Amino acid sequence: MYRVLVVDDDPMVTRLVRINLELEQFEVEEAWDGKTAMKILRESPPDLLVLDIMMPQMDGWEILKQMRDDEGLKELPVVILTAKVQDENIAKGWRMGADGYIVKPFNPVNLAESLNAVLSSSYEERLARREVEIARMKDIYLEE
Repeated sequence: MYRVLVVDDDPMVTRLVRINLELEQFEVEEAWDGKTAMKILRESPPDLLVLDIMMPQMDGWEILKQMRDDEGLKELPVVILTAKVQDENIAKGWRMGADGYIVKPFNPVNLAESLNAVLSSSYEERLARREVEIARMKDIYLEE
């Protein structure tokens, strides 16, 4: 059973994610702000982090930056779950080290499948995927 930390300041989102992931046999922990999330990550890292961007105290970008700078957390898989749909935000997520990017509103049925795909890949495979996504995003910018 995988343990997932869901970080989002909207309790309805965390509840929806929790219910759907628990149905798929995930163990789910929640945090509603960045400082609490970092405390949990450092004390008891989960198998995967589902991370919102817009939050009080410390936003998702800062959490992701701190994780990727921390030797103990830099390889932990992170899937961003956010309403930030602009290409520049998606590209920023990949560049900063996200392993997946899901836009709200999202299909909760497909969430566990997406998380399982990230969890089943190695750190090296996730790094390679980031590079592919970053290159793809550059192609989108060049087309405009």
